Amino acid sequence: MSKIRIYELAKLLGKSNKELMEILHSLDVEVKSHMSSIDTETAQLVEDTVLEAGKPSVVKEHQKEEETLAVPMESTVSDVAGILGVSPGEAVNTLIQDGMMVPANAPVDESILRSLSHAFGKKLVQSAESKKGPEEESTEATPAKTLKERPSGEHLGPRPPIVTVMGHVDHGKTTLLDYIRETKVADAEAGGITQHIGASVVQHEGGTIVFLDTPGHEAFTEMRSRGAQVTDIAILVVAAEDGLMPQSVEAINHAKAAGVPIVVAINKIDKPEANPDRVRQQLSEHKLIPEEWGGNTIMIEVSAKKGIGVDQLLEMVTLTAEMEELKADPTVDPKGVFIEARLDKGKGAVGTVIVQEGTLMRGDIILAETTWARIRAMISDTGAPVDTAGPSTPVEILGLNGVPHAGERFHKVAHEKDARDAVNRMQQEKREQQVVKANKPTLEQIYEQMREGSIPQLNLVIKADVQGSLEALKGSIQKLPTEEVGLNIIHEGVGRLSGSDIQLASVSDAIVIGFNVRPDSNAKKLAEKEGVQVRLYRVIYDLIEDVRSALEGMLAPTVREHIIGEAEIRAVFKVPKAGKVAGCYVTNGSIRRNAKVRIVRDGVVTWDGSLSALKRFKDDVREVAQGYECGMDFANFQDIREGDVVEAYEMIEEKRNLE
Repeated sequence: MSKIRIYELAKLLGKSNKELMEILHSLDVEVKSHMSSIDTETAQLVEDTVLEAGKPSVVKEHQKEEETLAVPMESTVSDVAGILGVSPGEAVNTLIQDGMMVPANAPVDESILRSLSHAFGKKLVQSAESKKGPEEESTEATPAKTLKERPSGEHLGPRPPIVTVMGHVDHGKTTLLDYIRETKVADAEAGGITQHIGASVVQHEGGTIVFLDTPGHEAFTEMRSRGAQVTDIAILVVAAEDGLMPQSVEAINHAKAAGVPIVVAINKIDKPEANPDRVRQQLSEHKLIPEEWGGNTIMIEVSAKKGIGVDQLLEMVTLTAEMEELKADPTVDPKGVFIEARLDKGKGAVGTVIVQEGTLMRGDIILAETTWARIRAMISDTGAPVDTAGPSTPVEILGLNGVPHAGERFHKVAHEKDARDAVNRMQQEKREQQVVKANKPTLEQIYEQMREGSIPQLNLVIKADVQGSLEALKGSIQKLPTEEVGLNIIHEGVGRLSGSDIQLASVSDAIVIGFNVRPDSNAKKLAEKEGVQVRLYRVIYDLIEDVRSALEGMLAPTVREHIIGEAEIRAVFKVPKAGKVAGCYVTNGSIRRNAKVRIVRDGVVTWDGSLSALKRFKDDVREVAQGYECGMDFANFQDIREGDVVEAYEMIEEKRNLE
């Protein structure tokens, strides 16, 4: 029996995907997504429900058009599934039922075509035309719905998607963006100079895609932390020979936390050691199941260097955007977000904005969170001056009275005086807020919220020294009682606590838990600035008991760790009878002879104990201050290396107050 995809039927009937899904559910037809296929009998039933009496049957017309289908030479089962409008999984299951054990990437022959023709009611004819390339393969998936507010306005129309490229360093994010820009960006003015303004407008098959040129999840989350949800779709780039890496997992968690649909680009497939199936397996462990395995995540094999599969990737981005039904009203007052800003010697303050609603015009007065502007000029991504910019359009604007932060939102105001007064008022409020710490959640507050009758959600970011410890922590935490409180691990990882971990915790109102790891200097400053609670542990039992006690409202007095000083090991000497001695330079605070000390290597604690000797030249000393060199001998520990960091600390007991 012939089949048709739901989104295709929606187009034929002039209905939205959502409306058609609701009709199918009312008819007790179970479907997973807009990309699922239904048989023509069901499609006719839907059409009878939707169409007026006497209107020609678009389903029957569609069936006639697709009755005979050409299959290029060298096509695989997956290719033929795409031609039939079904998923590769459906095609493979059909062949297995016919006794043919073939995978989705197997080449087709006459027997396979005969089986699929019979199963799906379409005549498949092998043509002499050769298969052109991976860009013609069809992939179906259902993107996750974003958490954005619905657009308002009486004249809503489709707008281009805004895409951010994310992934691990060296996996090809920049190479992919460069290839897309070089081949797909609209031509610049005479002279061929394209001005870099932080975003690129790409043309693909008559449609438009806007790429943010700042790759990586840190910039993505920085904008989220200011409440700006700019990205519509995230492309996750994963190298086929390396597989998932720590930053890949972080990118997945950041995109999920933002509710942004993910399209996976499995890059570097031209390399001999490439193993795309291993990447799919790793991604499935993070709940990104490829559609050919029965999931709903689009995964495209590409080579950013050679351009293989890039057209198909752009096609899938366009399809995902179509499923998201991105709309905006170009007639309302303009609103948008700053994605970059800088101070130019010749032009003054310059900012790059993306218009989200309305149409921005030269001469408009706009108000941001820290500044305002009367727009003197606007420059497109090709370097051309423009007078207007509609929804999803990136432009560089001149006329700012200050340099805004990335992620600041703006809107149009009527008068300059209104803009000035508003900026002065916001600056005053900011000064007042700086006096009061950001009200981020702590473990101590969880029981208080429970006592007040609310059901709090405890979000956690967990980092550990090794994978084994991480798995043990996760397993223990997830076993804790959750009747009165929700537990949600939004990110987990191995290695030092970084600024990215703190940033994610900040925007997600999470508590950071570290086991046998230390925060780097940037993470410490950021945690203090954002008011994020960071709790560090050396014993798993202590960590679990703290979380359990917080949930039960029985927290014992706090034993707070106070860092006295830090030093860097710059040389290691072998001393007869004494063994190895560290030549150190005190970089912060001071090192005391009687303090507890730990050695941190690449952000991970390798040893914790005490000093057996602290010397300045040949003299024993009680303390060495910042800026001075010293020698250290560690009690019963010899595995020291140049570059290790020595932390001196003391434990201070503080009474906890839950009132």
